[in-house]
Parts: sequence; C-alpha cells; structure tokens
Amino acid sequence: MSYIAIVDYGAGNLMSVHNTLDFLGCENRIADMPETVERAAGVILPGVGAFPDAMQALADSGLLAAVKKASAEKPFLGICLGMQMLFEESDEVRPCKGLGLLPGCIRRIKTGLKLPQIGWNALHIERPNALTHGLQEGDYVYFVHSFAAAPANRDDLACWTDYGAEVPAMVARGHVFGCQFHPEKSGPVGLTILKNFAKLTEGDG
Repeated sequence: MSYIAIVDYGAGNLMSVHNTLDFLGCENRIADMPETVERAAGVILPGVGAFPDAMQALADSGLLAAVKKASAEKPFLGICLGMQMLFEESDEVRPCKGLGLLPGCIRRIKTGLKLPQIGWNALHIERPNALTHGLQEGDYVYFVHSFAAAPANRDDLACWTDYGAEVPAMVARGHVFGCQFHPEKSGPVGLTILKNFAKLTEGDG
C-alpha cells in the first residue's frame, strides 16, 4: 500500500501532521529510516526550532541522502521550518546551508510588527498550483515564525501573506512544495491543502 512518509529527524511537529493525515484517511508512516522515505509515494518534511539545529539533526539522522533523493523523484512538502530548509541557506543564528532545492535564502522578516508572527493570517494566491486547488483568495491559515524565505525566483512564490511586509507563505516548483504556515493547524483550509498533496501521491492529483 502506498503511503506518505513524515520525516522523523528529531526536529519536527510529527504527531500533529500524522494525526491530521490519519483524520483525512491518508495512509502515512513516521519515517526514521531511509528505506521508509525511499519507498514512500510522497514525503513531508516538518520542522520546528532553529534552522542550523534542524539541518544538523537531519544530517545526524542518516536521512539526508534519502530526503534529497525523494525530493527529486516524488511529491515533497516542507512545512514551516521544513519549507525554509528547501532553500539554499539561512542566516538564522549563523549562516547555514539548506537543502538547496530552491534558489534563495532565509532572512528575518523585516516588519514593524511584533515577531514572531503567531496566529491566523490571510493567503494571497500569486500562482495557483496543485495544493491551492479549492482555496479562495484571502483564506486564513496559521503561522508561527520570525524568519521567512526570500526566493531568488519569483516564479517559485505560490502564495504570500501580509505581515507589515510581503511574507512568502507557500512556494512551489514542479513536485516540490513548501508551506510556511502549518496546514495541520489551519482548519478546513489546511485540510484541503493536505488532501491535495495526498492526491498527488496517488498519481491522480
């Protein structure tokens, strides 16, 4: 049976994603072994905490090579810090290389508003894609972050939100996607996004 692998490298919000996929009836497995990632029909990379710590934890987990291979071959979704890790580098805490799947870097949000951004904010759809199917302009999703992506290629920006500045909220290139917000904590809108991702792993999205 096909399944979605949720990468367990010790720095992710695994159970909330796992429970939400279970609620949707989507077969999924917590993946702490490379084989579980490699055999999956799709992969979700969650993440919380600081960028350098997460990249080090991913390297130490022995899953880095499998994650990179999966990102080149199958539907792949980074959530929150997991989205930031898709990019080339971050200057959070100290300069640190990311996965390099998308060109660009991670920078502290330049805003006059309080950081971190915690709470619900509206999505502005820049470039519709498979994950935005069924969403409406201005739908609200849940954010918790102080750093955000600065994509080098505007074409990779799928959605943004306004937090005293334009903040990238979703990126997409081919079968690689990233959500800066937490779809698993974003009510019906988030459920729609995760259902759309699951459809991609079934080959009919």
